[in-house]
Amino acid sequence: MKCDVAIIGGGPAGATVGTLLKKFNPDLDVVILEREKFPRDHVGESLLPAVTGVLDEMGVWDAVEAANFPIKLGATYRWGKHTDDDLYYFHFLPEGKFTQTERPGKYTGQRRQTTFQVDRSVYDKLLLDHAKSMGCRVYEQSRVTQVLSEGDRIEGLQTYLHGSDEIETITATTYVDASGGESIVRKTMGVEVESPTLLRNIAIWDYWHNTEWAEKIGVGGTYVYVLSINYGWIWFIPLGPTRTSIGFITSAEYYRKSGKTTEELYTEAIATQPLVRSLTQNATRENRLEATKDWSFVADRLYGDNWFLAGDACGFADPILAAGLTLAQIGARRVAYSILEIEKGEVEPEWVKSQFNRIQRRNTLNHIRFADYWYSANEQFSDLKEYCSEIAKGAGLSLDADAAFQWLGTGGFADELNGLPFSGTYTLTAIKAFTSRFGNKDTSWFVYDNNLFDLNLEGAIQETVAIYEEGRVRQLQCLKKGDQIWPLNGIYRCIYRAFKSGEREIQLLAERFVFEMQKDRMPMSQDLARVCLEALEALVTEGWVSASYDPSLPLLDVGREG
Repeated sequence: MKCDVAIIGGGPAGATVGTLLKKFNPDLDVVILEREKFPRDHVGESLLPAVTGVLDEMGVWDAVEAANFPIKLGATYRWGKHTDDDLYYFHFLPEGKFTQTERPGKYTGQRRQTTFQVDRSVYDKLLLDHAKSMGCRVYEQSRVTQVLSEGDRIEGLQTYLHGSDEIETITATTYVDASGGESIVRKTMGVEVESPTLLRNIAIWDYWHNTEWAEKIGVGGTYVYVLSINYGWIWFIPLGPTRTSIGFITSAEYYRKSGKTTEELYTEAIATQPLVRSLTQNATRENRLEATKDWSFVADRLYGDNWFLAGDACGFADPILAAGLTLAQIGARRVAYSILEIEKGEVEPEWVKSQFNRIQRRNTLNHIRFADYWYSANEQFSDLKEYCSEIAKGAGLSLDADAAFQWLGTGGFADELNGLPFSGTYTLTAIKAFTSRFGNKDTSWFVYDNNLFDLNLEGAIQETVAIYEEGRVRQLQCLKKGDQIWPLNGIYRCIYRAFKSGEREIQLLAERFVFEMQKDRMPMSQDLARVCLEALEALVTEGWVSASYDPSLPLLDVGREG
């Protein structure tokens, strides 16, 4: 069998790659090989808002909404010294204000800022069926048994199509490994992985029926719950009106030393946490307890001569921040765009591949780093203190919120996708709020505590970075200094022009920001003004701009949020 693109794995990453390839180039012959027969359960059910735009671009958002998954409005945490009476709410919508609307709804307004909690047996089948409807050739129960390779080039895949007894060899122009933890291409090609963390956790989970939802907001709106106990934490994720995913994370070392079975650890954790215990009082378990190692890592490289990695084959970040599925689908979008651009032959292929590699690796590493901070900031983990203190020590952290934020910020907040201040899939404001809440004091903001700002471009060079839009990987001018990048698009471009005008006093700079955004016909709003200040804050954090205070000049006189 011959095709243009062969994708190993029909989960969300593989289905996303296939769908977007067919959307932007219907003439491509795309084959998806999935070892299982869908539907099938899979852990990792909580999304972040960044993925909903990908679902809309795929043309599948309406179908996902029609599946009646709970609308995720944010997350609720019992972390560190906090108790069930002192829960911390992280809202996707400003102040958590969700307007009740009928369902199914449309991808507009507040629904652009929210996301879903999904039953993966339903969600994954829905995405794979959509890829098939777009024209992908989908073969389920077709496990790839061998990757035929020569050097760094794949020559073919051997598989038993639809579980037949005869081996079929499939050849393609380009191959995508979206096989998850199996990572068959990555392992065949001898790609090493980096695991920049000391934590080695295990995850144990089961599904429950007829639990109480901790909260019900509007029609189908709710929050996921993340609740720490002194030797780990529990997730509580409603997947629909009657089914809930409840899991427990603890260190592999604690599991080994306890001498208990995974069943004993799981039931003990549920009984230990008062809120979860009450929510499951009248519920029943499916008794399909599963466990897996939960070790964060990222592959040393995500592409080769004629192949790409996608989804969990690229890397995995601890689920404390619910980033897994979002990182997988956003990364899969970049893979599809990269293949499409290389197919056009207008841009150097190595540049396209290296841009995907840099962005996806950085985003995954940022989430691993952020998760490490969360664990190190939680004194509740009496049995994990040794690991947490080592993480903090290795990062030079005193768990001071400002120091933690500076550490987290070294991963870069300049998101090439849209020119907004992101790190991984979290906004700068969100990270500030997290570190402030779980650190030892409030995190300060340069933009509010200083009034003079100056460009610091010493050592900067001009380069190009990738921006992914409308099926193309476009080259965008940027400034680069060490590992830091200032992409000259979106709000970042407006800020650069404002500084080039010669303004340096914050009040005058703010007025100049507005002028530059109006030149680019950006619709002015309070949210956009806040994001502009976030972007300036990011540039100071990363050393592109220096900040100072002159007592004879006023500070910024707009309200500070977050």
